[in-house]
Amino acid sequence: MAKRILITGAGSGFGRGVALGLAQKGHHVIAACEIWPQVTELRQVAKDAGVDLRVIKLDVRNEIDRNHAFENEIDVLFNNAGIMESGPALELPMQIVRDVFETNVFAALAMAQGFGKQMVRRGSGKIVWTSSVAGLVKVPWDSAYAASKHAVEAFCSALREELAPYGVKVATVNPGAFRTGFNDTGMEAQDQWWGQGERVMEHWPVRELNRQHDPQEMIDAMIDVIEADEHPYRTIRPAVAEDMARREQQEEWERKV
Repeated sequence: MAKRILITGAGSGFGRGVALGLAQKGHHVIAACEIWPQVTELRQVAKDAGVDLRVIKLDVRNEIDRNHAFENEIDVLFNNAGIMESGPALELPMQIVRDVFETNVFAALAMAQGFGKQMVRRGSGKIVWTSSVAGLVKVPWDSAYAASKHAVEAFCSALREELAPYGVKVATVNPGAFRTGFNDTGMEAQDQWWGQGERVMEHWPVRELNRQHDPQEMIDAMIDVIEADEHPYRTIRPAVAEDMARREQQEEWERKV
């Protein structure tokens, strides 16, 4: 049966792939993009592909945009919008940390609250939240992003228990490293501020991200979770990332300082 699905962060990467994929399968998809140029572009992409896709402007940090989105009745919220900025925790500008949390945690929680209340009143619905493998393990030089995704994990696990009695499901999808450009720009962003102050640490060595995976694997897994009535609470791709996360979590219990 066709579902009504709203996807944040649909202007690029996983969000765009999932939006187009679900629309091609006959679902009623609202693809939410952060800025107007993304809206215009994605509408043209959908038109060229012959896909019925509704595209709206939604900066998840913008209360006006959120309230406009909340006018829609949906079955599934795919809370996917997010940003990443790299850098050592000791040197990270506080504004960078605040920006990461504002998007990945506070704005995403506001989206979950708005649509979650609608779902509770109706007695059905699902919130699928893009977390990350970084929300489960240590990630040196990406601590702000990882910390925001650890916070996402905490909210999702709480929401899962709190909303279950009301017929509302909660799940996470946890990507590892995929070739969407997200990780590349997250690393490059450090150079915007590194030279603007005195540093006591060495710049993170620039390295080529040449071990990233085909994003279609993650897109397919996300579509499966959104469509299915029964599925795991947490979905990690690729399999090597799940193995790594399980191993590192166990190592933390045994680590000595």
